[in-house]
Amino acid sequence: MDPVIASIRTELQAHADPDIQKTSRRFFKEEIVCYGMKTAAVIALAKKYWREVKGRDKQEIFALCEELYRSGYMEEAFIVSAWTPLLKDRYEREDIAVFRHWIETYISSWAACDGFCNHTVGTFIDLYPEHVRELKLWTQSGNRWMRRAAAVSLIIPAKRGRFLDDALEIADLLLTDQDDLVQKGYGWLLKEASRQHTDEVFAYVMRNKKAMPRTALRYAIELMPKGLKTGAMKKNW
Repeated sequence: MDPVIASIRTELQAHADPDIQKTSRRFFKEEIVCYGMKTAAVIALAKKYWREVKGRDKQEIFALCEELYRSGYMEEAFIVSAWTPLLKDRYEREDIAVFRHWIETYISSWAACDGFCNHTVGTFIDLYPEHVRELKLWTQSGNRWMRRAAAVSLIIPAKRGRFLDDALEIADLLLTDQDDLVQKGYGWLLKEASRQHTDEVFAYVMRNKKAMPRTALRYAIELMPKGLKTGAMKKNW
């Protein structure tokens, strides 16, 4: 084991709190493994150890990330999510294969999925927009976290007004998904896209609201004016 990983795990174990561990589990329907630490404390730990690892080769840092992921602990996944966006100046096109592998193999909660995809995959897609097609492939995965990742990876770019057509296409591909966490994921994507494209997202919702699960619909219209919300929620078929 790399000495940095050993030191991180020693600190995580030293700060583990059974009460926080118990409370954390209430936020997840799925089974999670955690030490029991507040997110802010984990991020502070990630920053501390980033100063030790940032000078290493990118592939070596990726190997450290994989070792953290292998533990299955949520806090260790959060450290990966804190480190990998800091490598953005070193991203290369082929890194998408690494990110795909991590999501497919190690992600096991919505928190780990969103933390990694919002900032790492989203930044990667901003840098290499041709890889947005990769996200569309993920919508067909049997892995719920891959399907959620397809949507939440575009959250931050969509908030800035980017990738509207791709966001709508991903929503189309996930439209009738039966998994509520996938529904919430693409509903959230539509909500963020609506910040700068309210009319387009409202039109999309109105075209599809008969098929769209109510969970996704409610997320999608959350930021819209009251009149639009009322129109979208009305069952007129």
